[in-house]
Amino acid sequence: MKNFDFDEQPGKRPAGPRLNQWDILSIIVVVITVCIAGYYLLIFIKPNAPFNPFPPPPTPYRLPTATITPIQLPATWTATNPPVLTATDTPPPTFTLIPTVTPFSLVPPTNTPKPTATPKAPFSGSYQAIASTLIPSLTDLGCAWQGVGGSVDDASGSPIIGIVIRLVGTYGGNPINLVIVSGTSLDYGRSGFQFSLGTTPINSTKDLYVQLDDQAGLPLNDNLYINTYSDCGKNLILVHFKKR
Repeated sequence: MKNFDFDEQPGKRPAGPRLNQWDILSIIVVVITVCIAGYYLLIFIKPNAPFNPFPPPPTPYRLPTATITPIQLPATWTATNPPVLTATDTPPPTFTLIPTVTPFSLVPPTNTPKPTATPKAPFSGSYQAIASTLIPSLTDLGCAWQGVGGSVDDASGSPIIGIVIRLVGTYGGNPINLVIVSGTSLDYGRSGFQFSLGTTPINSTKDLYVQLDDQAGLPLNDNLYINTYSDCGKNLILVHFKKR
Protein backbone atom coordinates (compact mmCIF):
# COMPACT_ATOMS: atom_id res chain seq x y z
CA MET A 1 0.00 0.00 0.00
CA LYS A 2 1.26 3.46 -1.00
CA ASN A 3 1.88 6.13 1.56
CA PHE A 4 -0.39 9.15 1.32
CA ASP A 5 0.05 12.56 2.90
CA PHE A 6 -3.17 13.04 4.59
CA ASP A 7 -2.24 16.65 5.43
CA GLU A 8 -2.41 17.74 1.76
CA GLN A 9 -5.75 19.23 1.02
CA PRO A 10 -7.44 17.95 -2.08
CA GLY A 11 -8.19 20.40 -4.93
CA LYS A 12 -5.18 22.76 -4.36
CA ARG A 13 -2.25 22.96 -6.81
CA PRO A 14 1.25 23.62 -5.57
CA ALA A 15 2.36 27.28 -5.88
CA GLY A 16 4.77 28.14 -8.82
CA PRO A 17 8.15 29.81 -8.51
CA ARG A 18 8.06 33.44 -7.45
CA LEU A 19 10.23 36.34 -8.88
CA ASN A 20 12.33 38.02 -6.34
CA GLN A 21 13.70 41.58 -6.60
CA TRP A 22 16.92 40.51 -8.31
CA ASP A 23 15.00 38.84 -11.10
CA ILE A 24 12.98 42.05 -11.70
CA LEU A 25 16.14 44.17 -11.80
CA SER A 26 17.73 41.78 -14.29
CA ILE A 27 14.72 42.02 -16.58
CA ILE A 28 14.80 45.87 -16.43
CA VAL A 29 18.54 45.92 -17.26
CA VAL A 30 17.94 43.63 -20.26
CA VAL A 31 15.11 45.87 -21.55
CA ILE A 32 17.22 49.01 -21.14
CA THR A 33 20.15 47.36 -22.93
CA VAL A 34 17.92 46.37 -25.85
CA CYS A 35 16.54 49.94 -26.11
CA ILE A 36 20.04 51.48 -26.04
CA ALA A 37 21.24 49.06 -28.69
CA GLY A 38 18.24 49.87 -30.89
CA TYR A 39 18.82 53.66 -30.37
CA TYR A 40 22.48 53.42 -31.49
CA LEU A 41 21.49 51.17 -34.39
CA LEU A 42 19.01 53.84 -35.63
CA ILE A 43 21.66 56.56 -35.26
CA PHE A 44 24.14 54.39 -37.20
CA ILE A 45 21.60 53.83 -40.00
CA LYS A 46 20.33 57.48 -40.07
CA PRO A 47 23.02 59.77 -38.66
CA ASN A 48 20.96 62.88 -39.65
CA ALA A 49 17.95 61.77 -37.59
CA PRO A 50 16.54 64.58 -35.38
CA PHE A 51 17.11 62.55 -32.17
CA ASN A 52 20.87 62.28 -32.83
CA PRO A 53 22.54 64.66 -30.33
CA PHE A 54 25.71 64.81 -32.42
CA PRO A 55 24.66 64.90 -36.08
CA PRO A 56 27.43 64.99 -38.73
CA PRO A 57 28.28 68.49 -40.07
CA PRO A 58 26.40 69.49 -43.23
CA THR A 59 28.16 69.09 -46.53
CA PRO A 60 29.42 72.55 -47.66
CA TYR A 61 27.78 73.89 -50.77
CA ARG A 62 30.10 74.13 -53.70
CA LEU A 63 29.50 76.54 -56.51
CA PRO A 64 29.68 75.06 -59.96
CA THR A 65 32.95 75.61 -61.71
CA ALA A 66 32.71 78.55 -64.11
CA THR A 67 33.48 77.80 -67.69
CA ILE A 68 35.32 80.57 -69.47
CA THR A 69 34.00 81.19 -72.96
CA PRO A 70 36.45 83.21 -75.06
CA ILE A 71 35.00 86.29 -76.74
CA GLN A 72 35.09 86.04 -80.49
CA LEU A 73 36.19 89.18 -82.29
CA PRO A 74 33.96 90.24 -85.17
CA ALA A 75 35.12 89.79 -88.69
CA THR A 76 37.26 92.55 -90.14
CA TRP A 77 35.09 95.35 -91.56
CA THR A 78 36.02 96.54 -95.01
CA ALA A 79 35.02 100.11 -95.81
CA THR A 80 33.21 100.63 -99.07
CA ASN A 81 33.09 103.87 -101.00
CA PRO A 82 29.71 105.59 -100.53
CA PRO A 83 27.74 106.36 -103.65
CA VAL A 84 28.28 109.86 -104.99
CA LEU A 85 25.07 111.86 -105.15
CA THR A 86 24.71 114.40 -107.91
CA ALA A 87 22.84 117.52 -106.84
CA THR A 88 20.18 118.69 -109.23
CA ASP A 89 18.79 122.20 -109.30
CA THR A 90 15.16 121.96 -108.26
CA PRO A 91 13.27 125.26 -108.33
CA PRO A 92 11.66 126.07 -104.97
CA PRO A 93 7.88 125.90 -104.87
CA THR A 94 6.06 129.17 -105.17
CA PHE A 95 3.83 130.28 -102.28
CA THR A 96 0.28 131.31 -103.14
CA LEU A 97 -1.27 133.78 -100.75
CA ILE A 98 -4.53 132.66 -99.18
CA PRO A 99 -7.24 135.32 -99.44
CA THR A 100 -8.27 136.65 -96.05
CA VAL A 101 -11.82 137.44 -95.05
CA THR A 102 -12.43 141.02 -94.01
CA PRO A 103 -14.60 140.93 -90.89
CA PHE A 104 -17.63 143.12 -90.74
CA SER A 105 -20.56 143.48 -88.38
CA LEU A 106 -24.12 144.57 -88.95
CA VAL A 107 -24.33 145.77 -85.31
CA PRO A 108 -23.02 149.30 -84.81
CA PRO A 109 -20.23 149.65 -82.23
CA THR A 110 -21.34 150.52 -78.74
CA ASN A 111 -20.10 153.56 -76.92
CA THR A 112 -17.26 152.88 -74.50
CA PRO A 113 -18.45 153.75 -70.99
CA LYS A 114 -16.55 156.52 -69.30
CA PRO A 115 -14.58 155.58 -66.21
CA THR A 116 -16.30 156.45 -62.98
CA ALA A 117 -14.73 159.19 -60.91
CA THR A 118 -12.80 158.11 -57.85
CA PRO A 119 -14.74 159.15 -54.74
CA LYS A 120 -13.13 161.94 -52.80
CA ALA A 121 -11.96 161.55 -49.23
CA PRO A 122 -14.62 162.69 -46.74
CA PHE A 123 -12.29 165.29 -45.18
CA SER A 124 -10.11 168.00 -46.67
CA GLY A 125 -7.19 169.69 -44.92
CA SER A 126 -5.17 172.90 -45.06
CA TYR A 127 -2.40 174.46 -42.98
CA GLN A 128 -0.45 177.65 -42.31
CA ALA A 129 2.75 178.45 -40.41
CA ILE A 130 2.36 180.81 -37.41
CA ALA A 131 4.29 181.71 -34.26
CA SER A 132 3.75 179.32 -31.35
CA THR A 133 3.52 182.30 -28.96
CA LEU A 134 -0.04 182.84 -30.21
CA ILE A 135 -1.10 179.70 -28.29
CA PRO A 136 -1.54 180.44 -24.56
CA SER A 137 0.13 177.23 -23.32
CA LEU A 138 3.17 177.82 -25.59
CA THR A 139 3.80 181.49 -24.87
CA ASP A 140 6.52 180.90 -22.28
CA LEU A 141 8.45 178.54 -24.60
CA GLY A 142 9.05 181.20 -27.22
CA CYS A 143 11.28 179.93 -30.01
CA ALA A 144 12.43 176.86 -28.04
CA TRP A 145 9.65 174.72 -29.50
CA GLN A 146 8.34 173.42 -32.82
CA GLY A 147 5.25 171.37 -33.52
CA VAL A 148 1.93 170.81 -35.28
CA GLY A 149 -1.53 171.65 -33.94
CA GLY A 150 -5.04 172.18 -35.23
CA SER A 151 -8.72 171.19 -35.13
CA VAL A 152 -11.33 169.00 -36.91
CA ASP A 153 -14.80 170.28 -37.93
CA ASP A 154 -17.78 168.79 -39.72
CA ALA A 155 -19.42 170.26 -42.83
CA SER A 156 -21.35 172.81 -40.79
CA GLY A 157 -18.26 173.96 -38.86
CA SER A 158 -19.04 172.15 -35.62
CA PRO A 159 -16.09 170.48 -33.86
CA ILE A 160 -15.70 166.68 -34.13
CA ILE A 161 -14.23 165.08 -31.03
CA GLY A 162 -12.61 161.63 -30.90
CA ILE A 163 -11.18 161.38 -34.43
CA VAL A 164 -7.69 159.86 -34.66
CA ILE A 165 -5.00 162.17 -36.07
CA ARG A 166 -1.68 160.70 -37.19
CA LEU A 167 1.62 162.56 -37.91
CA VAL A 168 3.93 160.41 -40.06
CA GLY A 169 7.28 160.94 -41.82
CA THR A 170 10.79 162.03 -40.83
CA TYR A 171 11.93 164.98 -38.74
CA GLY A 172 15.61 165.85 -38.41
CA GLY A 173 16.52 162.52 -40.01
CA ASN A 174 14.49 160.51 -37.46
CA PRO A 175 11.29 158.58 -38.26
CA ILE A 176 8.07 160.04 -36.87
CA ASN A 177 4.78 158.17 -36.28
CA LEU A 178 2.70 160.00 -33.67
CA VAL A 179 -0.99 159.43 -32.90
CA ILE A 180 -3.42 161.63 -30.97
CA VAL A 181 -7.22 162.16 -30.73
CA SER A 182 -9.11 165.34 -31.49
CA GLY A 183 -10.37 167.15 -28.40
CA THR A 184 -7.20 166.67 -26.31
CA SER A 185 -5.83 170.23 -26.73
CA LEU A 186 -8.46 172.90 -26.05
CA ASP A 187 -6.08 175.76 -26.96
CA TYR A 188 -7.09 175.06 -30.59
CA GLY A 189 -10.83 174.67 -29.88
CA ARG A 190 -13.10 171.88 -28.66
CA SER A 191 -11.68 169.48 -31.30
CA GLY A 192 -8.09 170.67 -30.89
CA PHE A 193 -4.95 168.51 -31.05
CA GLN A 194 -1.20 169.16 -30.83
CA PHE A 195 2.06 167.34 -31.69
CA SER A 196 5.44 168.42 -30.27
CA LEU A 197 8.40 167.85 -32.62
CA GLY A 198 11.43 169.43 -30.95
CA THR A 199 12.98 172.35 -29.10
CA THR A 200 14.80 173.86 -32.08
CA PRO A 201 12.88 174.89 -35.22
CA ILE A 202 14.26 173.37 -38.44
CA ASN A 203 13.43 173.52 -42.13
CA SER A 204 11.87 170.55 -43.92
CA THR A 205 9.91 170.17 -47.15
CA LYS A 206 7.07 167.64 -47.27
CA ASP A 207 8.93 165.21 -44.99
CA LEU A 208 5.85 164.98 -42.77
CA TYR A 209 2.16 164.49 -43.46
CA VAL A 210 -0.98 164.64 -41.30
CA GLN A 211 -3.75 162.08 -41.71
CA LEU A 212 -7.17 161.43 -40.18
CA ASP A 213 -8.12 157.78 -39.46
CA ASP A 214 -11.42 156.19 -38.62
CA GLN A 215 -11.79 153.60 -35.85
CA ALA A 216 -10.84 150.81 -38.30
CA GLY A 217 -7.56 152.59 -39.18
CA LEU A 218 -8.70 153.64 -42.66
CA PRO A 219 -7.68 157.15 -43.83
CA LEU A 220 -10.38 159.83 -44.00
CA ASN A 221 -8.38 162.35 -46.05
CA ASP A 222 -5.67 162.55 -48.64
CA ASN A 223 -2.26 162.83 -46.97
CA LEU A 224 -1.69 166.47 -46.04
CA TYR A 225 2.04 167.06 -46.56
CA ILE A 226 3.47 169.98 -44.57
CA ASN A 227 6.66 172.06 -44.45
CA THR A 228 8.45 173.21 -41.31
CA TYR A 229 10.53 176.35 -40.87
CA SER A 230 13.47 177.43 -38.75
CA ASP A 231 11.90 180.90 -38.42
CA CYS A 232 10.65 181.50 -34.88
CA GLY A 233 7.62 183.24 -36.35
CA LYS A 234 6.64 180.00 -38.18
CA ASN A 235 7.52 177.33 -35.63
CA LEU A 236 3.87 176.16 -35.31
CA ILE A 237 2.10 174.48 -38.24
CA LEU A 238 -1.59 175.18 -37.72
CA VAL A 239 -3.77 172.51 -39.47
CA HIS A 240 -7.52 172.61 -40.03
CA PHE A 241 -9.56 169.59 -41.19
CA LYS A 242 -13.14 169.96 -42.40
CA LYS A 243 -15.65 167.43 -43.60
CA ARG A 244 -16.72 167.92 -47.22
